[in-house]
Amino acid sequence: MTGPFLLTASTFSARLEAMSKTQKKAYKYRFYPTPEQAVMLARTFGCCRVVYNWGLRERSDAYSQRGERLSYDDLSARLTTLKKQEAYTWLTEVSSVPLQQTLRHLDRAFLNFFEGRAKYPTVKKKHGPQAATFASSAFTWNGSHLTLAKMTEPLDIHWSRPLPEGAKPSTITVTKDCAERYFVSILLEEEMAPWPR
Repeated sequence: MTGPFLLTASTFSARLEAMSKTQKKAYKYRFYPTPEQAVMLARTFGCCRVVYNWGLRERSDAYSQRGERLSYDDLSARLTTLKKQEAYTWLTEVSSVPLQQTLRHLDRAFLNFFEGRAKYPTVKKKHGPQAATFASSAFTWNGSHLTLAKMTEPLDIHWSRPLPEGAKPSTITVTKDCAERYFVSILLEEEMAPWPR
């Protein structure tokens, strides 16, 4: 059987090799913040929660009242304006990166809803699990110590297993569960094992 859409074994193998050879993998560890770090994390969690709920309300109202679908870019611009309002200036006390990442998470939540993969996004509550995501511009990693934006000391991480040698984290997600335990999830891009021939 022949045809323009039929691939030989060698052609198929070559195309596989031309595809991305990296994959994303997260490494999760428990850490123990200092009192000062705990205060900053509490502020960051609170600001992320407020921004998420604000963005949810903005998008819901825009659609129900005007039939308008707001994008991540729309909310990002509005957030800049919001932070200048006297009632919300406290949002500037934390790194702006987790707040922008929060809007990206909200955008993904709406995309999943519209594509039928999830229910309509709901408000985040103060007493539930808390999370904040830091892109590479908002943390420092020197190969052994991780320091978040707005902090002077690295996190006291319990390294239950080592990161791969030469690891370069792309994003960091810090969480606190209902039992008041803190965790950090370190996302890496790793080389994929070659396909067997």
